[in-house]
Amino acid sequence: MSQVPLTIRGAEKLREELERLKRVERPRIIEAIAEARAHGDLKENAEYHAAREQQGFIEGRIKDIESKLANAQIIDVTKVPATGRVVFGATVQVLELETDVEHTFQIVGEDEADLKQGMISVGSPIARCLIGKSAGDLTSVQVPGGVREFEIIEVSYL
Repeated sequence: MSQVPLTIRGAEKLREELERLKRVERPRIIEAIAEARAHGDLKENAEYHAAREQQGFIEGRIKDIESKLANAQIIDVTKVPATGRVVFGATVQVLELETDVEHTFQIVGEDEADLKQGMISVGSPIARCLIGKSAGDLTSVQVPGGVREFEIIEVSYL
């Protein structure tokens, strides 16, 4: 499996989720399964089947997180050479030329992406059009709604 880029904050969130799944959710589901088994006939026991389904989901998520952390390339954004270029982890302030609206994006790993908080995946079209650019550069990207043009105002490494 290839390396998964993550910021330090993203890796910490995955570790916290893994800890919660192992220490809280897994024991809760095991208890729910045991309780449902005590009710008797498992063929027609909806509680048992629901708990087993939830157990499968939790175990799958645990394996997924463990795999991502094992293959993670954790990048400390504050230690990235401040060349002024947009790279993974950089925070980019852009001006959308058509609407004259400013946006701030941080380019993060796939699991960290949250557009509402301005965190976009390194694999997203907008991030791909920004990477390698510097303050003052113009760039455009084809998105489902049409072409969006941006001017890069500032690049920082927070």
